[in-house]
Amino acid sequence: MRIDAKDIQALARGCAVLGTGGGGDVRTGSLAAVRAIREYGPVPLVKLGDLPDDALVVPLSGIGAPTVSHEMIHGEDEPKRIAEEVERIFGRPPSAIMSSEIGGANGVAPVAWAAQLGVPLLDADGMGRAFPEVQMVSMYVAGLPADLVIMSDVAGNVVTIRPLDGLWSERIARAVCVAVGSHALMADYVLTAATARGAVIEGSVTRALEVGRATQGAADPLEALRESLGAVRLITGKLTDVERRTTGGFVRGTATIEGTGDDRGRRLSVELQNENLVAIEEGRVRAMVPDLITVVDTETAAAIQTEALRYGQRVTVLAWPCDPLWRTGKGLETAGPRAFGYDLDYVPVEELMARG
Repeated sequence: MRIDAKDIQALARGCAVLGTGGGGDVRTGSLAAVRAIREYGPVPLVKLGDLPDDALVVPLSGIGAPTVSHEMIHGEDEPKRIAEEVERIFGRPPSAIMSSEIGGANGVAPVAWAAQLGVPLLDADGMGRAFPEVQMVSMYVAGLPADLVIMSDVAGNVVTIRPLDGLWSERIARAVCVAVGSHALMADYVLTAATARGAVIEGSVTRALEVGRATQGAADPLEALRESLGAVRLITGKLTDVERRTTGGFVRGTATIEGTGDDRGRRLSVELQNENLVAIEEGRVRAMVPDLITVVDTETAAAIQTEALRYGQRVTVLAWPCDPLWRTGKGLETAGPRAFGYDLDYVPVEELMARG
């Protein structure tokens, strides 16, 4: 399969939904992907089994605050500089690019990066969604050493980090990110295909395409999206309050939705840190990380990123189960509610909904 310009709209819609509010605005990633395809040609989408064991897979993603990415847009040089550094370290060039997180622009932009580098895109990622911190990837949960991080920014800086572990990779990479303006391109967990097997979430690009295509031409886009995701509807209503701030390289805050129609009289609050983390109604948790929570436009079912939430928007909040990897002990330790400072024991969204 090849990803062509005609596929980008569906991919972007799917990535926006899977981004749970984060991962960057898909519009900039989409423009970059379409331009790169037109200049360099369609991008082959390959499965892990298609690659030889020693093939180098380079996970790439933007790191930083999504609000900053609107003004500080990646150029073509950052992925090339990172690829050159990979070749310098390993003695051979990358064989494939992989999205570190399929959510948001970080799921779409790798199409552009792969096209620019002339390599295929791997049908996999490290999250199955979007998360805000460097160590919150399947490779870390699988126990792979986080011993190399390469970063590049729009100014031309290249920083190579040799962290002790995943937690140190987050601390140091975040400090570098803040120093260069809270936005940079990052490669972490450079893998061989053999090492990647069992450590990445396969099929995530295909999944994003399926989600994006589910609403195209649908008579009821919202219901079509809900069915495609296997999601539950938490509330439909009006966005009445958004508290949002950029600090420490993250966007943090709370969005409040007042119910309308059948949900009139209800109020749901969504806590966020780049991504939507916890949904709370009248002091009762309705959904929480690592399960996915996405705010979508009620009419079009288009996902709304956290930085685009505005007073008065008519929205619906959907939630659905995460990849099983995140429900393991290590997965919950890495990206469960307590990893974000919430004094909550994780309960799957389907169990929370069954409680009524």
